[in-house]
Amino acid sequence: MNHARTALYKACRRDLILSEESFQTLVKAAVYDPDPGFNRHFLEPALNAFGRGRVQASLLGYLRAGTDLERAGAANAWYWSALPLRMPTVRAEHPAATGPAEPDDASSVGAEWYETALREFVSNEHLDLRRCILPGLPLRKSAYPPELHDLVDAAVAIARSHPDEYIRHRVEHQVGD
Repeated sequence: MNHARTALYKACRRDLILSEESFQTLVKAAVYDPDPGFNRHFLEPALNAFGRGRVQASLLGYLRAGTDLERAGAANAWYWSALPLRMPTVRAEHPAATGPAEPDDASSVGAEWYETALREFVSNEHLDLRRCILPGLPLRKSAYPPELHDLVDAAVAIARSHPDEYIRHRVEHQVGD
C-alpha cells in the first residue's frame, strides 16, 4: 500500500488525467487503506478530479451498505473529504461527465453523512467502527434536526458507558448542548 501511495503522490505532482474507472479505485483504496493518516493520498486526487460531492456520496454509500471494515474505512476517509483542492493539474478525463471540481463545491451530502453515522454509531456495536465514527461525529443536539435528538442522547450514553476508554474520552470532548 505504501508503494502505491508514493507512486500516486509523484504522479499528482505533474499533469495527471484520471479516467472514469479510476474514481472507484481511488475511493476504494482510501476506504481500505489501514492507515487513516495516509488514506488521503488516494482521496485527494479523486476530490480534485471528480469533485467533493461525488467523493462524499461514494463514502456515504460505503457507510450505508458496506461491511463493518468498509464503514470504518469510509469514516476515516470522510475526514479528508473536506480538504481544499490543491492539485490543479489532476483532472478527470471527461470533466463534463463528472462536473467541475471546484474549491467551494458545497456538498449536500454532509447532513446525510452525519445522520447515517449517528444511526450507525448507535445501532452497530462493532468497536473499531465506533472508534472510527466518533471523532467526526458531532454529539450536539444543535447539529441535528429535533427528530434525531433522542439518537444524540443515545450516542452520548453509549459512549459514556462504553468499556473502551478511547470512546469514553472522545465523547467528553464533543458533547455540547
